[in-house]
Amino acid sequence: MKNHQSKQNFSFRKRIKSFRFAFKGIGYLVKTQHNFRIHLVATAGVVTAGLYFNLTNIEWVLISLAIGGVLTAEALNTAIELIVDKISPEYNKTAGLIKDVAAGAVLIFALAAAITGTLIFLPKLFG
Repeated sequence: MKNHQSKQNFSFRKRIKSFRFAFKGIGYLVKTQHNFRIHLVATAGVVTAGLYFNLTNIEWVLISLAIGGVLTAEALNTAIELIVDKISPEYNKTAGLIKDVAAGAVLIFALAAAITGTLIFLPKLFG
């Protein structure tokens, strides 16, 4: 069976609308998710430090991937939490575990990003 969307013609109007939905989602994250805002503050600090230390292109690539990964993980965690809360509004042990695992994924990526930042910035601080 073919996907319904594959039959639709390309439309710039629909693409622009999809970007509006994406920005609406990002706005929701900024307005409602404390941890997302913390990550944005950390991002501002890292970008400021990167400009100060004049990072190389490859260092910027690594920092950008780390930042993008953490913000994406936080967004996916929020989406998972919203889905779980909708499906299981009452307390449910499995629902709680799903949310814990999603939060753990954010922590794993944040730790990897912190290690990346440490490896990039520490030599610049003490080198």
